[in-house]
Amino acid sequence: MFFHVITTTECNLQCRYCFGETMEDFDEDFGDFELDYTLPKKADYDVGYLNRFCKKDPDCVITFYGGEPLLNLDFIRKVMEGVNAKHFMIQTNGQLLDKLEPKYVNRFHTILVSIDGEEPLTDYYRGKGIFRKLIDNLKLIKQNGFRGELIARVTVMEQTDVYKQIRWLLDNPEFSFSSVHWQLNAGFWGNDYTRRDFKRWSTENYVPGVDKLTRFWVDQMEQKGTVLRLYPLLGIANSLLHDEKDCLMRCGGGFANYAIQTDGYIIPCPTMWGMKKYYLGNIADSDPLHLGRVFVKDKPCTECNILGVCGGRCLYANITKRWSDQTYSEVCETVRHLIGSVESELPRILQLIKERKIILADFDYLKYNGCEIIP
Repeated sequence: MFFHVITTTECNLQCRYCFGETMEDFDEDFGDFELDYTLPKKADYDVGYLNRFCKKDPDCVITFYGGEPLLNLDFIRKVMEGVNAKHFMIQTNGQLLDKLEPKYVNRFHTILVSIDGEEPLTDYYRGKGIFRKLIDNLKLIKQNGFRGELIARVTVMEQTDVYKQIRWLLDNPEFSFSSVHWQLNAGFWGNDYTRRDFKRWSTENYVPGVDKLTRFWVDQMEQKGTVLRLYPLLGIANSLLHDEKDCLMRCGGGFANYAIQTDGYIIPCPTMWGMKKYYLGNIADSDPLHLGRVFVKDKPCTECNILGVCGGRCLYANITKRWSDQTYSEVCETVRHLIGSVESELPRILQLIKERKIILADFDYLKYNGCEIIP
C-alpha cells in the first residue's frame, strides 16, 4: 500500500491555483459534507504508531505530503529514522530541499517537485524567485548524491501552452527532467469556472498541444529508442499495451493509495482531509491491508465508455462535484482526447516493439507513485 503522510497543512507559498483560489472561494459551501477544521497544523501523533501500522504491510510506501511537507523537517527525520517502509517519497515545492540533510534526501526513491515550466510561467503561478530557488536546490541535491527518480509535477491551466512547457522541461540545458507529470487545474473549486476560459483554452490550446506531445513522444522512440517518462502518456500506453480494460482510479486513491492526516486518521486521498464521512480508521488501531475502499460509483462515470482506461479521473472531484456535470464534461472531453491520442499512436508503438527499437518493459513504472496518470 501507498500512504501520503501529511506532515503539515501549512504552506510557504501562495500559488494562484491553490492559495489564490482559496481566497476567491473562501465562503464556499460544501453542502452535506461535515468538515473537521480543527485538525492540527502539524502531525502530532507518536511515530511509533506509524511504524507499527506500516510494519503490518511488507510493501508499505510512504510519501511525505502537505501543505509543504518540508515545513515539518523534524517529523520527516523521525519517520525516516523510526519507520520501516519499503520506500520513502516526497511531493514538495522544493524551496526547502536544501534544509534537509543529504543522508535523508538520498534515501528518497522518488521526489516530485512542483514546477510549471519556464521561469516566467512558474513565477507567475507560484511567486517571484520560486523557479530560481527550485533549480538551485535541484542542482544541489544532485551534487550531493541524489540518484532517485525526479519528477516535474506541472499544474496546467489557461496560461499554459502544454506542448511548449513540457518540451522545455525535457530540453532545458540548465536542468532537464527525464520524468514529467501534468495535472489539469479543473473541477477542484466551486466558483472558479465562471472566472475562467476553460472551454476555449482546452479546445484550442490544450488538446492540440497533447496531440503534438504524443507524436513527439513516439517520434523519440523511433529516432532514439527512448520511452520518455511522460506519465499521462506512459500510464495510458501501459494499460493499452497490456489490454487492461478495468482500471480503477489511476492514482490508487481509495484502494491502494491512502492519506494519513496530521491527527493519524486515514482518508482515501489527501485532498479529502477533514471529510469525516470518509474516515477509514486511525493508524493507532487499523490494519493497512484491510482498510475500507472507496470507488467512483455515480453517473456519468459509471456509464462512460472510457471508464476502464480513465478510472474516473479524480475521486475528490467525483464526490464533491464542485463543477456541474455540464461543465465537468468539458474536462472529460480532454481525457477522452488524451486517450484517443495515445490510441492513435499504438500501431506505431507496436511496430517499434516488433522491430526491437523499444521493449514492452520500457513502459513499466511504479504505479501509485503520486502521478495521477489522467491529468
